[in-house]
Amino acid sequence: MGKKVLIVDDAAFMRMMLKDILQKNDYEIVGEAENGKLAVAAYQKYQPDIVTMDITMPEMNGIDAVKAIKTLDPGAKIVMVSAMGQQPMVIEAIQAGANDFIVKPFQPERVVEAISKVLG
Repeated sequence: MGKKVLIVDDAAFMRMMLKDILQKNDYEIVGEAENGKLAVAAYQKYQPDIVTMDITMPEMNGIDAVKAIKTLDPGAKIVMVSAMGQQPMVIEAIQAGANDFIVKPFQPERVVEAISKVLG
């Protein structure tokens, strides 16, 4: 099996789309979360190789979740996924510790490219 991925998005269909794209490219989906709070717990539980993280979510947003995960594991690899491609959000996500950024609606090739680039 390939690298382990944790998918975080409050929209179930988005998680499903990402899961589908990644599984077709030999990634193993170890867990899913629909908000930042659950994402942090899932990260600790599954220790994924990489996380796809939505920005706008209930309970705890993606940027706060990135900060929390980076506190637990400074080496965590996180790719932000959001419909909000505005510059300030991108910059804030990168400053929080995200490694890359994918804008919705995403192209499957772009998702795979970003994840494989971040995983090196």
